This record gives sequence, C-alpha cells and structure tokens, in this order.
Amino acid sequence: MVPMKKMPGIGVVDMWVLQSPQVKVEVLTLGAIIRSVISRGKDGQMEDVVLGFDDVDGYVSDKRYFGAVVGRVANRIARGRFVLEGKEYQLDINNGPNALHGGLQGFNKVVWQATSVEGGVQLSLTSPDGDQGYPGEVHVSVSYTLQGETLNAEFQAQSTKTTPINLTNHSYFNLAGQSATDVYDHEVSISAQSYLPVDDTSIPTGEIRAVDNTPFDLRKPVLIGPQLKKVPGPGFDHNFCLSSPGDPWLDRHAARVHHPASGRILEVSTSQPGVQFYTANFLDGSMTGKGGARYGKHSSFCLETQNWPDAVNQASFPDCLLRPGEEYRHVTRYTFTTV
Repeated sequence: MVPMKKMPGIGVVDMWVLQSPQVKVEVLTLGAIIRSVISRGKDGQMEDVVLGFDDVDGYVSDKRYFGAVVGRVANRIARGRFVLEGKEYQLDINNGPNALHGGLQGFNKVVWQATSVEGGVQLSLTSPDGDQGYPGEVHVSVSYTLQGETLNAEFQAQSTKTTPINLTNHSYFNLAGQSATDVYDHEVSISAQSYLPVDDTSIPTGEIRAVDNTPFDLRKPVLIGPQLKKVPGPGFDHNFCLSSPGDPWLDRHAARVHHPASGRILEVSTSQPGVQFYTANFLDGSMTGKGGARYGKHSSFCLETQNWPDAVNQASFPDCLLRPGEEYRHVTRYTFTTV
C-alpha cells in the first residue's frame, strides 16, 4: 500500500499494488479505481492497457468514470425515477433527462476503506440511507485479487431497505497501450444471442432483440473499426444479454478482445446477466490522460458487466432489487494473455 495524496474534503487516497509474474495491477482507494493494468505483449513488452491519469487530481475531477466502481446503480435510470413499495423516488438527473452511474456523487467519488486479503485488496464503503436519493443504508465491498493472468473482482452488498443496486467497474481498455489513439484494430467477440435496443437518450426500449443479421452480432470475432461504421449513432453503448431473467447465478464467458499487433488478449467472464459494450463515444480529446495523452472518441473500449439498464423500471428485465436480509454478490474476471 502506497499513500498517494490527501485530498481536501475527500481524505487520504492510497494505492495498492497487485502483482503476479504476468500482470501488475494498481488500485486506488478513491472510487475503488483500477489505475493501471500492465500486461505483456508477444514481443515481451510490458504496457499499461487501462486509460486514466498520472495523479489523483485527475480522478477527482474526472467525469467519465475512468477505472472506477460505479454505483449504487450503474448505467441509466429513465428520468431518474422509480417506484418502490408504493413510494416514488426521484434521483439527480446527470445524463440528459436520465440518472447515470449512481448520481452526482456516486461511489466513484468516495474513498473506500481498504484491507488486505489473500492475493489482493478488499475495498468497502457504507452508503447512507437516502444517499443520492436511494433508500436504505447499504454496505458495499469489492475485492480485487490477482491470480496469475486473471484479475478477479467480487462485488458484495447488503441493505437495510429494499433498494435497486447494480455495481460494475468502468475501466477503459486499449490493448495497444497508452500511445494508441483508437481501438479500430482490435477484434471483439461477445457471447450474446440478444441485445437491448435503446431510445435516443440511451434508455432500453424494453425489446430484447436477437443479434442475428444486425451489427450487434459479435458472436464471432470482428474488427471494431469496420463494425463501428455499421452501428447507428456514435458507436457501441449497448447492453448485450448474457443470460435471461430467472436464469441461475453462473460465472459465464462474456467477451474476448484481441489486439493482433501486440498479441494481447483480454477475456472477460461474469455472473452478471449483461455486459455494456461501450466504445468511448463521448471522449473528445479534451482531457489530458497518462503521459499527456489526449483521449479521443473510440480511443478505448469498456466491458461493463452489470444488470440490464433501467431494470428498476422494466418488469421483464432481471431483478435489480436488493432486499433486507439478502446478499448481493457478483464476480467478474479479467484474464490477460498473449498469442
């Protein structure tokens, strides 16, 4: 553990380093942020494949959730409203007409408490009743552990009242490293038979659409660059359905991304029912990242493993409610290899 910086109004931010012979991971207590993942290419070169900032100040002012755990509810809630047990809740609106990634002061802007666990670190926080408009006091933890080539993220939560919850890590990846300007030369495949079409504010319409004969059929590897030209709008920012409502809890293969030039591969598996594939459509080069890099549109990709967006308002989607006495638990595994 390395103390990084004391931030006014936030507290001391520490960095934890996880290391195996194949991979090195840096984790910040601010936002449970994955600050870096350093992995080897086929030429033996070690590169940092996660976008972010050189110092803590960058993460404090960041509005794009670089590397962070987002919550209490990841992704969008339509109009920031939901009804629970007969009571209507209104959240802060922070993404067009909708609520996004937990609110104006979500889990990404809080310093988590860190404790050492075998192979890594457990970060925990308490979200008070009414935090960002959500009901119930919620105890949340994420454990990051490194086993060889695999970074495991295990999310757990308990609540004193029924509340929606949906936790994910929002890392932006570029397997070519920090000097690359786009991910057009990456190949992606996602193990999903269906996806969720969205309206013009990125809220799912309620339809669960088969990927067959659409640009969203990523069951076989495709190059991201040419595929982006087939997708309506600025790029991918869609939930891919990994399981169906009511399916049992199971750690399933979700996605594989291969960067042929470096030989690096990222494989993701998860117990979550969905993964939001996002191609950094809203990065615009205005932020200065690591080493002075300017992160522009399509400079990276996210694989946000999660429940389906707006599930609290869509009865046909997987249940996103955590009730008193229950435990929320999900795992996501990121495996970094080369060919």
